[in-house]
Amino acid sequence: MEAIQKSEKISLRRENRILAVQWVYMCEAMGIAAEPEHLHSLCALGDQNPANFKFAQEMVMLLQKNLVSIDALIDRFALNWNLARISRVDLCILRIATCELCYRNDIPPIVTINEAIELGKIFSGENAKVFINGVLDRIKSTLSRSLRTNA
Repeated sequence: MEAIQKSEKISLRRENRILAVQWVYMCEAMGIAAEPEHLHSLCALGDQNPANFKFAQEMVMLLQKNLVSIDALIDRFALNWNLARISRVDLCILRIATCELCYRNDIPPIVTINEAIELGKIFSGENAKVFINGVLDRIKSTLSRSLRTNA
């Protein structure tokens, strides 16, 4: 999180998304399935209370449960790209955001996309935000719910 200005105050929900991306990235890099005890280990590294990261745990477990369908959507809407060509960190961000778009009707899609773009700014290269926005915008266009409000 060095890319985040020390003086910048971020919301607990964004902290949860940051931790979720780190958790998914870690599991991907190690070739392991996500387990709840990983959350406790990650929180211990940052001297944080795991109780504050229930949203991250919910998202990662939901992602793991629906990974095949989430990856299929990303693969379908990442025009001229396939999953193997997408950087690992961008793919983690896309997976978390696609999971939110498809399985969390309590979060407006516009919020999900904006948060994913912010995660791209924190963790990835300059062009990531454009790529992430493009893929998620195409996925968003398939949703049959309000884009700016819950449910």
